[in-house]
Amino acid sequence: MADKLAIITGASTGIGFELASIAAREGYDIIVVADEPLIDAAARDFEQFGTKVQAIEADLSTIDGVDRVLDAAAGRRIDVVCANAAISKGGPFLDESVADWRRSVDTNITGTVYLLQRTLRDMVARNSGKILVTGSIAGYIPGAFNAIYNATKAFIDNFTEALRNEIKDVDGVTLTTLMPGPTDTEFFARADMLDTPVGKSESKADPAKVAQDGWDALIAGKGHIVSGLSNKLQVIGSGLLPQSVLAQMHRGMAEPEGGEE
Repeated sequence: MADKLAIITGASTGIGFELASIAAREGYDIIVVADEPLIDAAARDFEQFGTKVQAIEADLSTIDGVDRVLDAAAGRRIDVVCANAAISKGGPFLDESVADWRRSVDTNITGTVYLLQRTLRDMVARNSGKILVTGSIAGYIPGAFNAIYNATKAFIDNFTEALRNEIKDVDGVTLTTLMPGPTDTEFFARADMLDTPVGKSESKADPAKVAQDGWDALIAGKGHIVSGLSNKLQVIGSGLLPQSVLAQMHRGMAEPEGGEE
């Protein structure tokens, strides 16, 4: 058993998988979480690094699901939290089921906020701990044809900035927001966005590179990191262009083929 413990959510694939690999390689015992059985296979991969790995299949859109994750720590000090879990459903908002958009909101916002509140309280009390939250540059752009997801990421980007200010005088505790752009993960297949320009794009970022950028920023105690030069430029541009223009630009990336112009 290592002397340090990390929790990584959304760890079955993509950026979360890569973050868990880094944490295990850096000598952390890890609790890896996802809402699908694939997390068990991912955990077997992480065991190659020789630290203790616990895999938890939990619905992170619920308070009970997050509590299951925290209970798995069994009273151990949690040194690092990578709050990475998020889901999306692309397409016209009016076509979405209530169940789908509520699950996105509850996973991306409610579950994340609750996990941060529970773990940060202990970190602040002992003046020690690091948290990495996966936001997105999507939070700066009105997400036509992915409206709920972008709105949830706007919340996360804004919330973590505010929370970082609240704890800025606490020694030994840092909160880092990782803001990637489109990344080559299962996200687009799961969001039913493979028939969109962004889903088909071959210029998506490497999830291993995004995760390493986030981990490096976490360890350095940085407030936030936008992964990738083109994404940095998009964030700058989002502050200059009207919101209606940004929404139309996003529509051009996220509208399914055959949609109206």
